[in-house]
Amino acid sequence: MLDAARLVEGGQRHFGRFARTPVANPFDAAPAPARPFEQFRTKEWVGFTLIHPDIASSMIIQDAKYLATSEFYVFHRHTEELFQYAANRLARPLHLPSDLLHSTCAFVSSSYGLGYAFEADKVLIVVNIDATPTAPAVKGRLVLDAAHASPPLVVSARMPCGLMYTNKLIYPVSGVLVCGDRRYAFDSSRDFAILDEHKSHLPYRTKWTWGTFALPVPGGVAGANLCVRPALDGQEEECCIWTPQAAEPLSDVSFTQLREGDDMSAWAIRSADGRVDVTFTPQGHKGVHQNFWLAKIDYTQWFGHYSGTLRGAHETWQVKDVPGVCEHMDARL
Repeated sequence: MLDAARLVEGGQRHFGRFARTPVANPFDAAPAPARPFEQFRTKEWVGFTLIHPDIASSMIIQDAKYLATSEFYVFHRHTEELFQYAANRLARPLHLPSDLLHSTCAFVSSSYGLGYAFEADKVLIVVNIDATPTAPAVKGRLVLDAAHASPPLVVSARMPCGLMYTNKLIYPVSGVLVCGDRRYAFDSSRDFAILDEHKSHLPYRTKWTWGTFALPVPGGVAGANLCVRPALDGQEEECCIWTPQAAEPLSDVSFTQLREGDDMSAWAIRSADGRVDVTFTPQGHKGVHQNFWLAKIDYTQWFGHYSGTLRGAHETWQVKDVPGVCEHMDARL
Protein backbone atom coordinates (compact mmCIF):
# COMPACT_ATOMS: atom_id res chain seq x y z
CA MET A 1 0.00 0.00 0.00
CA LEU A 2 1.34 3.41 -0.99
CA ASP A 3 1.34 6.02 1.75
CA ALA A 4 2.02 8.93 -0.59
CA ALA A 5 0.28 12.25 0.01
CA ARG A 6 0.17 13.07 -3.71
CA LEU A 7 -0.58 11.04 -6.83
CA VAL A 8 2.37 12.69 -8.60
CA GLU A 9 5.58 13.53 -6.73
CA GLY A 10 8.71 14.95 -8.35
CA GLY A 11 7.09 14.63 -11.76
CA GLN A 12 6.58 10.87 -11.32
CA ARG A 13 3.17 9.29 -10.97
CA HIS A 14 2.62 6.58 -8.36
CA PHE A 15 0.91 3.37 -9.45
CA GLY A 16 -0.76 0.91 -7.08
CA ARG A 17 -3.17 1.05 -4.15
CA PHE A 18 -3.01 3.99 -1.78
CA ALA A 19 -3.47 3.80 1.97
CA ARG A 20 -5.22 7.20 1.95
CA THR A 21 -6.75 9.58 -0.54
CA PRO A 22 -3.96 11.67 -2.09
CA VAL A 23 -3.99 15.05 -3.77
CA ALA A 24 -4.60 13.89 -7.31
CA ASN A 25 -3.44 16.03 -10.21
CA PRO A 26 -2.42 13.52 -12.89
CA PHE A 27 -1.32 16.25 -15.29
CA ASP A 28 1.70 17.02 -13.11
CA ALA A 29 3.31 13.88 -14.58
CA ALA A 30 2.86 14.93 -18.22
CA PRO A 31 5.66 16.74 -20.08
CA ALA A 32 4.67 20.33 -20.79
CA PRO A 33 4.12 19.82 -24.56
CA ALA A 34 1.80 16.86 -23.88
CA ARG A 35 -0.12 18.42 -21.01
CA PRO A 36 -2.95 20.01 -23.09
CA PHE A 37 -3.61 16.65 -24.77
CA GLU A 38 -3.61 14.81 -21.43
CA GLN A 39 -6.01 17.35 -19.96
CA PHE A 40 -8.35 17.02 -22.92
CA ARG A 41 -8.33 13.19 -22.92
CA THR A 42 -8.74 12.80 -19.16
CA LYS A 43 -12.35 12.38 -18.05
CA GLU A 44 -13.06 13.57 -14.52
CA TRP A 45 -16.12 13.02 -12.37
CA VAL A 46 -17.34 13.02 -8.78
CA GLY A 47 -20.51 11.08 -8.03
CA PHE A 48 -22.41 9.35 -5.26
CA THR A 49 -24.66 6.29 -5.18
CA LEU A 50 -27.28 6.45 -2.42
CA ILE A 51 -28.14 3.23 -0.57
CA HIS A 52 -31.69 3.46 0.86
CA PRO A 53 -34.49 0.87 1.17
CA ASP A 54 -37.19 3.01 -0.49
CA ILE A 55 -35.37 4.75 -3.34
CA ALA A 56 -32.49 4.19 -5.70
CA SER A 57 -30.60 7.36 -6.53
CA SER A 58 -27.28 8.35 -8.04
CA MET A 59 -25.73 11.69 -8.93
CA ILE A 60 -22.68 12.82 -10.85
CA ILE A 61 -20.79 15.98 -11.75
CA GLN A 62 -18.48 15.28 -14.67
CA ASP A 63 -16.03 17.14 -16.87
CA ALA A 64 -15.34 15.70 -20.31
CA LYS A 65 -13.49 18.94 -21.21
CA TYR A 66 -15.49 19.66 -24.36
CA LEU A 67 -18.70 19.13 -22.36
CA ALA A 68 -19.51 19.52 -18.67
CA THR A 69 -22.56 17.64 -17.41
CA SER A 70 -24.43 16.68 -14.28
CA GLU A 71 -27.08 14.02 -13.81
CA PHE A 72 -29.35 12.96 -10.97
CA TYR A 73 -32.07 10.33 -10.79
CA VAL A 74 -34.59 9.05 -8.28
CA PHE A 75 -36.27 5.65 -8.61
CA HIS A 76 -39.15 4.98 -6.22
CA ARG A 77 -38.81 1.29 -5.40
CA HIS A 78 -42.45 0.76 -4.34
CA THR A 79 -44.12 2.48 -7.31
CA GLU A 80 -41.26 1.80 -9.77
CA GLU A 81 -41.39 5.41 -11.01
CA LEU A 82 -38.13 6.76 -12.40
CA PHE A 83 -37.39 10.49 -12.57
CA GLN A 84 -34.26 11.73 -14.32
CA TYR A 85 -32.63 15.15 -14.36
CA ALA A 86 -29.67 16.50 -16.32
CA ALA A 87 -27.84 19.70 -17.14
CA ASN A 88 -24.89 20.45 -19.40
CA ARG A 89 -22.75 23.22 -20.84
CA LEU A 90 -20.40 23.25 -23.82
CA ALA A 91 -16.76 24.31 -23.88
CA ARG A 92 -16.65 25.41 -20.24
CA PRO A 93 -14.64 22.94 -18.16
CA LEU A 94 -15.52 22.53 -14.50
CA HIS A 95 -11.96 22.26 -13.10
CA LEU A 96 -12.85 19.61 -10.54
CA PRO A 97 -10.57 19.79 -7.48
CA SER A 98 -7.39 17.77 -7.10
CA ASP A 99 -7.66 17.77 -3.29
CA LEU A 100 -11.21 16.47 -3.25
CA LEU A 101 -11.57 15.75 0.47
CA HIS A 102 -10.80 19.40 1.34
CA SER A 103 -12.83 21.14 -1.33
CA THR A 104 -16.20 22.03 -2.81
CA CYS A 105 -17.59 21.40 -6.27
CA ALA A 106 -20.94 22.16 -7.84
CA PHE A 107 -22.94 22.27 -11.04
CA VAL A 108 -25.41 25.15 -11.00
CA SER A 109 -27.74 26.58 -13.63
CA SER A 110 -30.98 28.55 -13.45
CA SER A 111 -33.05 25.41 -12.81
CA TYR A 112 -30.52 22.80 -11.68
CA GLY A 113 -28.30 22.78 -8.63
CA LEU A 114 -26.11 19.99 -7.25
CA GLY A 115 -23.22 20.68 -4.92
CA TYR A 116 -20.77 18.87 -2.62
CA ALA A 117 -18.79 20.35 0.27
CA PHE A 118 -16.08 18.13 1.78
CA GLU A 119 -15.24 19.14 5.35
CA ALA A 120 -13.03 17.56 8.01
CA ASP A 121 -15.82 15.63 9.74
CA LYS A 122 -18.58 15.57 7.15
CA VAL A 123 -19.58 15.95 3.53
CA LEU A 124 -22.63 18.01 2.58
CA ILE A 125 -24.69 17.22 -0.52
CA VAL A 126 -27.20 19.90 -1.50
CA VAL A 127 -29.77 19.22 -4.23
CA ASN A 128 -32.02 21.93 -5.66
CA ILE A 129 -33.53 20.91 -8.99
CA ASP A 130 -36.70 22.44 -10.42
CA ALA A 131 -39.58 20.43 -11.82
CA THR A 132 -39.45 19.50 -15.50
CA PRO A 133 -42.28 18.49 -17.86
CA THR A 134 -41.57 14.84 -16.97
CA ALA A 135 -40.36 14.96 -13.35
CA PRO A 136 -41.25 16.75 -10.11
CA ALA A 137 -38.86 19.06 -8.30
CA VAL A 138 -36.27 17.40 -6.10
CA LYS A 139 -34.68 19.13 -3.11
CA GLY A 140 -32.48 17.83 -0.34
CA ARG A 141 -29.67 18.27 2.12
CA LEU A 142 -27.70 15.17 3.05
CA VAL A 143 -24.96 14.96 5.67
CA LEU A 144 -22.29 12.28 5.18
CA ASP A 145 -20.42 11.18 8.30
CA ALA A 146 -16.72 11.36 7.37
CA ALA A 147 -15.63 10.28 10.85
CA HIS A 148 -17.28 6.88 10.37
CA ALA A 149 -16.58 6.39 6.67
CA SER A 150 -15.09 3.20 5.30
CA PRO A 151 -11.39 2.89 4.55
CA PRO A 152 -10.73 4.37 1.10
CA LEU A 153 -10.33 2.40 -2.11
CA VAL A 154 -7.76 4.38 -4.08
CA VAL A 155 -6.16 2.87 -7.19
CA SER A 156 -3.80 4.29 -9.79
CA ALA A 157 -3.15 1.96 -12.73
CA ARG A 158 -1.95 1.77 -16.29
CA MET A 159 -4.54 0.57 -18.80
CA PRO A 160 -4.23 -0.41 -22.44
CA CYS A 161 -3.82 2.97 -24.16
CA GLY A 162 -4.73 4.84 -21.00
CA LEU A 163 -4.36 5.60 -17.30
CA MET A 164 -6.83 5.26 -14.43
CA TYR A 165 -7.17 6.97 -11.07
CA THR A 166 -10.16 6.29 -8.83
CA ASN A 167 -11.05 7.14 -5.23
CA LYS A 168 -14.01 5.50 -3.51
CA LEU A 169 -15.44 5.70 0.04
CA ILE A 170 -18.63 4.63 1.81
CA TYR A 171 -20.19 7.24 4.10
CA PRO A 172 -23.09 6.78 6.55
CA VAL A 173 -25.68 9.37 5.51
CA SER A 174 -28.45 11.30 7.26
CA GLY A 175 -30.76 14.06 6.10
CA VAL A 176 -33.80 14.41 3.87
CA LEU A 177 -34.48 14.17 0.15
CA VAL A 178 -37.84 15.42 -1.15
CA CYS A 179 -39.04 14.39 -4.62
CA GLY A 180 -42.38 15.95 -5.48
CA ASP A 181 -44.75 15.15 -2.62
CA ARG A 182 -42.58 12.29 -1.29
CA ARG A 183 -40.15 12.84 1.57
CA TYR A 184 -37.34 10.37 2.25
CA ALA A 185 -35.43 10.45 5.53
CA PHE A 186 -31.93 8.98 5.64
CA ASP A 187 -30.75 7.14 8.75
CA SER A 188 -26.97 6.99 9.25
CA SER A 189 -27.26 3.62 11.02
CA ARG A 190 -28.83 2.09 7.90
CA ASP A 191 -28.18 4.23 4.82
CA PHE A 192 -25.03 5.07 2.87
CA ALA A 193 -23.60 7.26 0.14
CA ILE A 194 -20.81 5.67 -1.91
CA LEU A 195 -18.33 8.15 -3.40
CA ASP A 196 -16.91 7.55 -6.88
CA GLU A 197 -14.17 9.93 -8.02
CA HIS A 198 -12.32 9.38 -11.30
CA LYS A 199 -9.53 11.19 -13.10
CA SER A 200 -8.80 8.76 -15.92
CA HIS A 201 -7.30 9.03 -19.39
CA LEU A 202 -9.71 6.55 -20.92
CA PRO A 203 -8.80 4.72 -24.13
CA TYR A 204 -10.77 5.63 -27.24
CA ARG A 205 -12.59 2.28 -27.02
CA THR A 206 -13.74 2.06 -23.43
CA LYS A 207 -15.60 -0.84 -21.84
CA TRP A 208 -16.37 -1.73 -18.26
CA THR A 209 -18.89 -3.59 -16.11
CA TRP A 210 -19.16 -2.34 -12.54
CA GLY A 211 -21.24 -2.88 -9.43
CA THR A 212 -21.30 -1.72 -5.82
CA PHE A 213 -23.27 -2.12 -2.60
CA ALA A 214 -22.93 -1.49 1.13
CA LEU A 215 -24.58 -2.77 4.30
CA PRO A 216 -24.29 -2.00 8.02
CA VAL A 217 -22.43 -4.60 10.08
CA PRO A 218 -21.21 -4.67 13.69
CA GLY A 219 -18.29 -2.29 13.92
CA GLY A 220 -19.10 -0.27 10.81
CA VAL A 221 -19.85 -0.98 7.18
CA ALA A 222 -19.17 -3.82 4.75
CA GLY A 223 -19.58 -3.82 0.99
CA ALA A 224 -17.87 -4.34 -2.32
CA ASN A 225 -16.64 -2.51 -5.37
CA LEU A 226 -16.62 -4.91 -8.32
CA CYS A 227 -15.31 -4.11 -11.79
CA VAL A 228 -14.19 -5.76 -15.00
CA ARG A 229 -12.36 -3.71 -17.63
CA PRO A 230 -9.45 -4.30 -20.04
CA ALA A 231 -6.28 -4.35 -17.92
CA LEU A 232 -2.54 -4.81 -18.18
CA ASP A 233 -0.75 -7.63 -16.38
CA GLY A 234 0.60 -6.61 -13.01
CA GLN A 235 -1.64 -3.55 -12.62
CA GLU A 236 -4.04 -3.17 -9.72
CA GLU A 237 -7.75 -3.69 -10.40
CA GLU A 238 -10.53 -1.38 -9.26
CA CYS A 239 -12.00 -4.00 -6.91
CA CYS A 240 -12.25 -4.47 -3.17
CA ILE A 241 -14.19 -5.95 -0.30
CA TRP A 242 -14.92 -3.27 2.27
CA THR A 243 -14.78 -4.37 5.89
CA PRO A 244 -14.83 -2.12 8.97
CA GLN A 245 -11.03 -2.42 9.04
CA ALA A 246 -9.92 -2.25 5.41
CA ALA A 247 -10.64 -2.00 1.71
CA GLU A 248 -9.32 -5.49 1.05
CA PRO A 249 -7.81 -5.95 -2.44
CA LEU A 250 -9.78 -8.15 -4.80
CA SER A 251 -9.09 -9.33 -8.34
CA ASP A 252 -10.36 -11.69 -11.06
CA VAL A 253 -14.03 -10.75 -10.80
CA SER A 254 -16.55 -12.03 -13.35
CA PHE A 255 -20.03 -10.80 -14.30
CA THR A 256 -22.40 -13.28 -15.97
CA GLN A 257 -25.88 -12.38 -17.15
CA LEU A 258 -28.14 -15.30 -16.31
CA ARG A 259 -30.40 -14.64 -19.31
CA GLU A 260 -28.25 -13.33 -22.13
CA GLY A 261 -29.92 -10.61 -24.18
CA ASP A 262 -32.49 -9.80 -21.49
CA ASP A 263 -32.03 -6.21 -20.25
CA MET A 264 -33.53 -7.09 -16.87
CA SER A 265 -31.64 -10.33 -16.35
CA ALA A 266 -30.01 -11.00 -13.00
CA TRP A 267 -26.20 -11.01 -12.86
CA ALA A 268 -24.04 -13.62 -11.14
CA ILE A 269 -20.93 -11.83 -9.83
CA ARG A 270 -18.05 -13.85 -8.44
CA SER A 271 -14.37 -13.54 -7.65
CA ALA A 272 -12.01 -16.36 -8.59
CA ASP A 273 -11.00 -16.84 -4.94
CA GLY A 274 -14.64 -17.23 -3.83
CA ARG A 275 -14.61 -14.27 -1.44
CA VAL A 276 -17.42 -12.63 -3.42
CA ASP A 277 -20.33 -14.76 -4.58
CA VAL A 278 -23.41 -12.63 -5.11
CA THR A 279 -26.36 -12.25 -7.44
CA PHE A 280 -27.56 -8.82 -8.50
CA THR A 281 -31.28 -8.66 -9.37
CA PRO A 282 -32.35 -5.49 -11.20
CA GLN A 283 -35.54 -3.64 -10.36
CA GLY A 284 -35.16 -0.91 -12.98
CA HIS A 285 -32.61 0.77 -15.20
CA LYS A 286 -31.59 3.95 -16.99
CA GLY A 287 -29.42 4.29 -20.04
CA VAL A 288 -27.73 6.41 -22.67
CA HIS A 289 -27.48 5.02 -26.19
CA GLN A 290 -26.04 7.37 -28.82
CA ASN A 291 -24.06 6.82 -32.01
CA PHE A 292 -22.24 9.71 -33.71
CA TRP A 293 -20.06 7.58 -36.03
CA LEU A 294 -16.66 8.33 -34.49
CA ALA A 295 -18.18 8.65 -31.01
CA LYS A 296 -20.60 6.18 -29.49
CA ILE A 297 -22.05 5.50 -26.06
CA ASP A 298 -23.96 2.40 -24.99
CA TYR A 299 -24.44 2.77 -21.23
CA THR A 300 -26.91 1.15 -18.85
CA GLN A 301 -27.11 1.40 -15.08
CA TRP A 302 -29.39 -1.00 -13.27
CA PHE A 303 -30.63 -0.45 -9.72
CA GLY A 304 -31.74 -3.39 -7.64
CA HIS A 305 -30.59 -5.72 -4.87
CA TYR A 306 -27.64 -7.97 -4.06
CA SER A 307 -27.83 -11.34 -2.32
CA GLY A 308 -25.14 -13.91 -1.58
CA THR A 309 -21.92 -14.16 0.40
CA LEU A 310 -19.17 -11.67 1.16
CA ARG A 311 -16.02 -13.03 2.83
CA GLY A 312 -13.60 -10.62 4.44
CA ALA A 313 -10.26 -11.66 5.88
CA HIS A 314 -11.71 -12.11 9.37
CA GLU A 315 -15.48 -12.41 8.92
CA THR A 316 -18.13 -13.62 6.49
CA TRP A 317 -21.43 -11.81 5.87
CA GLN A 318 -24.61 -13.12 4.31
CA VAL A 319 -25.93 -10.48 1.94
CA LYS A 320 -29.71 -10.51 1.51
CA ASP A 321 -31.65 -8.02 -0.62
CA VAL A 322 -29.09 -5.25 -0.08
CA PRO A 323 -29.66 -2.20 -2.34
CA GLY A 324 -27.02 -1.46 -4.92
CA VAL A 325 -26.29 -0.75 -8.56
CA CYS A 326 -24.66 -2.45 -11.53
CA GLU A 327 -23.70 -0.86 -14.85
CA HIS A 328 -22.19 -1.58 -18.24
CA MET A 329 -20.40 0.87 -20.53
CA ASP A 330 -19.31 0.28 -24.12
CA ALA A 331 -18.13 3.49 -25.73
CA ARG A 332 -15.91 5.18 -28.26
CA LEU A 333 -14.90 8.47 -26.67
